[in-house]
Amino acid sequence: MMTKAFASQADLQDKQISFTQLSEHAWAYTAEGDPNTGIVIGDDAVMVIDTQATPIMAADVIRRIREVTDKPIKYVVLSHYHAVRVLGASAYVPEGAEHVIASHDTLDLIRERGEQDKASEIGRFPRLFRNVESVPPGLTWPTLTFTGKMTLWLGRLEVQLLQLGRGHTKGDTVVWLPGERTLFSGDLVEFDATPYCGDAYFSDWPATLDAIAALKPAQLVPGRGAALAGEAQVAEGLRGTRAFISDVFAAVKAGAAQNKDLRAVYKETLDAVRPAYGHWVIFDHCMPFDVSRAFDEATGHRDPRIWTAERDIEMWKALEG
Repeated sequence: MMTKAFASQADLQDKQISFTQLSEHAWAYTAEGDPNTGIVIGDDAVMVIDTQATPIMAADVIRRIREVTDKPIKYVVLSHYHAVRVLGASAYVPEGAEHVIASHDTLDLIRERGEQDKASEIGRFPRLFRNVESVPPGLTWPTLTFTGKMTLWLGRLEVQLLQLGRGHTKGDTVVWLPGERTLFSGDLVEFDATPYCGDAYFSDWPATLDAIAALKPAQLVPGRGAALAGEAQVAEGLRGTRAFISDVFAAVKAGAAQNKDLRAVYKETLDAVRPAYGHWVIFDHCMPFDVSRAFDEATGHRDPRIWTAERDIEMWKALEG
């Protein structure tokens, strides 16, 4: 018997949704720690950053957008590839979506592990995927990819898509409105929500956060948690994410250096970080995946291994069973 319900299978309560304007052209769709969606409303078109888990969930994003504009939703941007963020993409096609944009590194991840990631995440998040039958067969594929930087103009509004470094995944993309100092970080930054690190690069992530800070954003939409308004809140979001990443990796490296096995390192890391972060959203969901990936990286596995539905359950039983 497992002592805890697997991943988020016990998370069945609906969340309260907020739709908040952060700057002249930027909006945040947030839901108490569920995956966020960013919205940019330009002069002639709308951009959506991260699509929600299913077309049914995306329909609520669209409803909120239509309360403030009738402009076509021309661009869909994938900040990275995880099923819970991308499988709602088909809902935006009837709204005018012409391009699904991702980094080329994200495209590589879709090719390498897209099917496995889809099966894995559907099993982890039953509430978010309760309308999974609305997802079209197959994977969400970008129609445009870029490396490093892409600049789009929504009329007179400049929108930059930037790869600032690896962190949450190797393909992470942020969306930056330089004229309004507003940034959409994807899961590179979380706020009062536990970073998921199962596909992460712990060694790289802090420098990527430095690159975000160097832009000096005045508003930031994190991957999970409330939108951050003002430089002080943005700094707190960056600080909290950095502290969690650093504390988890330090604890795991210490255990690995003593040749302890994964289960022992997991228990010690939980004890070390729960006092500071245990109240954050999806802490118990994320920690087995986070410590497993940190242990791999600390023991010489530079790139994340592919998660499958089967590996998920085996890992959970080994650490929590």
